Amino acid sequence: MDADYGIPRQLSDLQKLRSHYQPELPPCLQGTTVRVELRDATTAADPSGEHTIKRFFPHTYSQPLVHFLRATAKVPDAQIITEHPAIRVGVLFCGRQSPGGHNVIWGLHDALKVHNPKNILLGFLGGSEGLFAQKTLEITNDVLATYKNQGGYDMLGRTKDQIKTTEQVNASMAACKALKLDGLVIIGVTSNTDAAHLAEKFAETKCPTKVVGVPVTLNGDLKNQFVEANVGFDTICKVNSQLISNMCTDALSAEKYYYFIRLMGRKASHVALECTLQSHPNMVILGEEVAASKLTIFDITQQICDAVQARAEHDKNHGVILLPEGLIESIPEVYALLQEIHGLLKQGVPADKISSQLSPWASALFEFLPYFIRKQLLLHPESDDSAQLSQIETEKLIAHLVETEMNKRLKEGTYKGKKFNAICHFFGYQARGSLPSKFDCDYAYVLGHVCSHILAAGLNGYMATVTNLKNPANHWHCGAAPISAMMTVKRYGRGPGKASIGVPALHPATVDLRGKSYELLSQNATKFLLDDVYRNPGPLQFDGPGADAKAVTLCVEDQDYMGRIKKLQEYLDKVRTIVKPGCSQDVLKAALSAMASVTDILSVISSPSSVSTPF
Repeated sequence: MDADYGIPRQLSDLQKLRSHYQPELPPCLQGTTVRVELRDATTAADPSGEHTIKRFFPHTYSQPLVHFLRATAKVPDAQIITEHPAIRVGVLFCGRQSPGGHNVIWGLHDALKVHNPKNILLGFLGGSEGLFAQKTLEITNDVLATYKNQGGYDMLGRTKDQIKTTEQVNASMAACKALKLDGLVIIGVTSNTDAAHLAEKFAETKCPTKVVGVPVTLNGDLKNQFVEANVGFDTICKVNSQLISNMCTDALSAEKYYYFIRLMGRKASHVALECTLQSHPNMVILGEEVAASKLTIFDITQQICDAVQARAEHDKNHGVILLPEGLIESIPEVYALLQEIHGLLKQGVPADKISSQLSPWASALFEFLPYFIRKQLLLHPESDDSAQLSQIETEKLIAHLVETEMNKRLKEGTYKGKKFNAICHFFGYQARGSLPSKFDCDYAYVLGHVCSHILAAGLNGYMATVTNLKNPANHWHCGAAPISAMMTVKRYGRGPGKASIGVPALHPATVDLRGKSYELLSQNATKFLLDDVYRNPGPLQFDGPGADAKAVTLCVEDQDYMGRIKKLQEYLDKVRTIVKPGCSQDVLKAALSAMASVTDILSVISSPSSVSTPF
């Protein structure tokens, strides 16, 4: 099997054309000189978890925020690195394949070779298991030739997604030492918490290998003040939006079907939200809405049935409804049922005996559900204790419940439309191996270069970051942030057997129900529901009017955190220039008054009691 990795692909004419596309580099990454500005020390976004994070990461917490500068930047205290001794770097894929992953490796390889042609890049075959077993492939231009701007992870492959146990950490360290690696780049979102722990362990034991993470995930749920977007999300949403819009057109043509479409995204609904804003289906049920309003499965059923009835009153007996795959865990009573089931499975209770050992209310709910869903709920949980969401056909469950209720209303005479007909789809794997969008090609390639800059600067436990992404690539801000600064602490476990109390981690970011993207959805919800304003973005574009289109949620939100930090520093520097010994009393009084007010306000809003607790 290992012999299959890195072999030249058979490319179609389109793939060949894409393989010749050269992503653009921002000015700060061009040339052989690395200009790095180390800013202030970082802190935890949630102050109440700071003590715990410090305890877990004594060597890699409070590291400075990093900016990489263009040659013309006038920053007196910037570190300018012109000498690049030859280094050896390892790279691996961790987590589910996401379009653009290959370009991270391509960008990393190009940057390493630009800095020093003697640099070596080794790819670990089969993800973390390849790391543990020290199975490598040297990445060269020949190996990369047919993987540039291509989808999938098949150049190196991936297996297990985690580096958690003591044995796995020790095996990783042994591999890095045996291969004399100066750096280890881990591509994938599920592994960034592991990367932080690995970096801390390496620092503690004085292992010279520096660990770098890269924000790559199709779910779009690695979002925080430092990370605006994830590699792969743009492609996934564009490919899915075309499929959804095709369903919308079909529904409008036949005028007799309701399409229930489940989308990937794990526990967060970012994909469902973005696809809704791109394709304008009639309705979307976000898991975050359900969790916030504590909607039961019956509430959701009634909500959809009321929508179907409202459309029927406008002589519309068709529609398209989107559901995130994490919806099932967002429904309070179903989540509680899953926790009971998972607890019994961990105790070794056979699946066919689970029903008899559930609590009375859980047993009643379990027996109420259709047989196919009961069977899927009995699947063993994932390694993070969540249900196997991709295997639970939530769309079929909801469609079944809605059909039952609509037939009841039809029989009672409260619904006078046509007989309800549902067709279900799961768009889970159709987009994962897609050719990456132009944005993901560019973004991933740039992140690869940033990883090389991070290693050149000798940084450990950092994630490569690029912000200001809604603007053209020559305006992107490149830098790095400590992974530990992105962490939060769970204060309690949910369900039997939970062992995550007080453990820092990069928890998935959910849709912000107070954010601008959700506000845009809310403003258009009624129009989407009743007016059939379906929008077809068409197939993925590599040239022409749609090629440079970016995710709606990326453009709507104003997330350039790194740029704002830099702007704040400019203001502070300006204050220091104006207010210095010898300035007038009026200037000094005004500065003291303004600073006192600002300090009071910031102290209040940054106190632990004012920061919401993640769950």
